[in-house]
Amino acid sequence: MSTAAVSDLKARLSEYLKRVRGGAEILITDRGRPVARLVPVAKHKTKRDSLVRMEKQGLIRIGPGKLPKDFWAMPRPKDPNDSVLGALLQDRREGR
Repeated sequence: MSTAAVSDLKARLSEYLKRVRGGAEILITDRGRPVARLVPVAKHKTKRDSLVRMEKQGLIRIGPGKLPKDFWAMPRPKDPNDSVLGALLQDRREGR
């Protein structure tokens, strides 16, 4: 990481910005004391990047993105006590 005094930064801002765009970090000093750091802006992450990161951490497994051909004809899971419906209705009553 390179260092630049405030006065030098004011005089040659365009040059320092070009270096930062290239990935460099600049430590800004005022009278020899560090006061700030000029760093490149982080790239905007997409939803896909977040999903890949979570998959690497073992939190999720990314599927193929396609439903089986007979998905809509498959039988629904059984919920004889209506526990899922009860939980949903309770969440709605509590404003969740």
